[in-house]
Amino acid sequence: MAGSYNRVILVGNLTRDPEIRYTQSGKAVTKFSLAVNNPRNKEETTFVDIVAWDRLGETCNTYLKKGQNTLVEGRLVIRTYDDKDGNKRKATEVVIDNMQMLGSRRDAPGGGTGEEEFAPVGARAGAPASGGSEPFSDDLDDEIPF
Repeated sequence: MAGSYNRVILVGNLTRDPEIRYTQSGKAVTKFSLAVNNPRNKEETTFVDIVAWDRLGETCNTYLKKGQNTLVEGRLVIRTYDDKDGNKRKATEVVIDNMQMLGSRRDAPGGGTGEEEFAPVGARAGAPASGGSEPFSDDLDDEIPF
């Protein structure tokens, strides 16, 4: 008997801002949709409904925005339900357990030039970010064990 495996990995752009709701027990559930392009046919796009629960759902709601390029990992779920008229319906969704924002803040909608948003590696809190070529301060040389 063969085992089974249900794993989905998608990279696409959000078609709308995520929407968060809470169950009666207080669990967060966030829904959004990804537009995933076919690499072989640039004119073919698949729109996939995504569901994130609990802490991941809250994170998605806080940080993801419409148009943002995102990678998600999860499992495919097909559920049935009755609509308000009593008709049987099916919903196909990917319930995710991992999400990675792709690109930089500069690429995100509403992002700036990026210069004011990113401090160089090793910059001290409260110190102005320098554009110098040395990313680490001289103080760190004494702490390197080799």
